[in-house]
Amino acid sequence: MLNAIVFLDRAVKKVLTAFCATLLLMMVVFTVYSVIMRYVFANPPVWGDLLTVLSNIWLVFFALALTVRDKDHIALDLIYSWLPLKAAFAVQQFWSLVICGLGLVMIIYGIEAVETMGGKYWEMWYFAWEDGGFVFKPNYMPKKYAISIVPISGVLVSIAAFASILEDSLRLRAGTYEQAQDTDD
Repeated sequence: MLNAIVFLDRAVKKVLTAFCATLLLMMVVFTVYSVIMRYVFANPPVWGDLLTVLSNIWLVFFALALTVRDKDHIALDLIYSWLPLKAAFAVQQFWSLVICGLGLVMIIYGIEAVETMGGKYWEMWYFAWEDGGFVFKPNYMPKKYAISIVPISGVLVSIAAFASILEDSLRLRAGTYEQAQDTDD
């Protein structure tokens, strides 16, 4: 059971990392294409800047879940090093609980925002599920598609924070717990 959870945790991390890398690549491609079309051919695409911004937003929200799981978010590493191990553990668990709560807020209010979001991007096309299959819709992508990353990220952040809490608790019980620290070597 534990091996399956560890495997799933690593798989999710790899998938999210791949999404982030893909979104970063898309940002670069959209920007380069837009700049070339604007300054070389004097015919910029209407969708170039919007896709760059949307890729950036989705990248940041996916990366948030990765940083929470890896405990790379803003932390009080200096204070942790001054505190006794159990006190540092308690402070770290408190912040993980706060982040888990933030994820829950993102889920609740994100779903509400998606459901109530009006308007459409006139410059964007999209695919919709109709009659049991995907149908191409020219122009007018609903804005709720762009904001749907908020509840998705909320789920990922909550799961990552909960996994971090559980992992640290098990390590403390086993006597192998170490305070979060910057491991960029």
